[in-house]
Amino acid sequence: MCSQKAVLRRDGFTFKQFFVAHDRCAMKVGTDGTLLGAWVPVANVTSVLDIGTGSGLLALMLAQRTPDNVTIDAVELDPIAAEQAAENAKGCQWASRITVHCADIREWAQQATQRYSLIVSNPPFFEQGSNCASPERAQARYTTTLDHSALLHSATQLITEDGFFCVIMPETAGTAFTELAKTQGWHVRYRTDVADNETRLPHRVMLALSPTDGEYFTERLTIRGPDQQYSEGYCGLTQDFYLFM
Repeated sequence: MCSQKAVLRRDGFTFKQFFVAHDRCAMKVGTDGTLLGAWVPVANVTSVLDIGTGSGLLALMLAQRTPDNVTIDAVELDPIAAEQAAENAKGCQWASRITVHCADIREWAQQATQRYSLIVSNPPFFEQGSNCASPERAQARYTTTLDHSALLHSATQLITEDGFFCVIMPETAGTAFTELAKTQGWHVRYRTDVADNETRLPHRVMLALSPTDGEYFTERLTIRGPDQQYSEGYCGLTQDFYLFM
């Protein structure tokens, strides 16, 4: 459990091995990003790309989970968020392995000189709706800036033949995303449906796609058990990161 004497900064989120400031980012550290960062398969990963890194959360989580020889590129369109992600990376123990790029991934992909064995993204998944508090938040939430077809196309340009492209999104959006991915030559290899508890329908889905066909694994993860405490599966997945696990 987290010590009551611990002094936690209010401008971000404190994990066991690093701190993520997010006060200048449109989208804050949340359950979605933390789940994805803890879930993605990292066996035999040699290089990582984080598309739409925001605060840099996924880049830092994957730096913690991978060997010292794995390099991580994090691309972010919003210059203010990219600046904060770079500061977060510089302040962590894996600073030499993480490079933050302020760029549009569609343009950046055209100039990239390498391919990645793991690509991750906590992408925009809402179609344009009600006005957001800021243009930056709208950019992070809505697919108007980076729609899913363009995201998949960029990942196609940057993935290795045996690599994985991993995302998290609402269950309904995930189903549509899966069908779209199949039309672009992707194969779903891992799928985890996430529900609040055993009585609720899944509200999120995590997907690992690959250009190469192979075995398909699927499972269901509940965040809380019948006693409303965090479930054994959720604790097992996130215990290396959350202070309270």
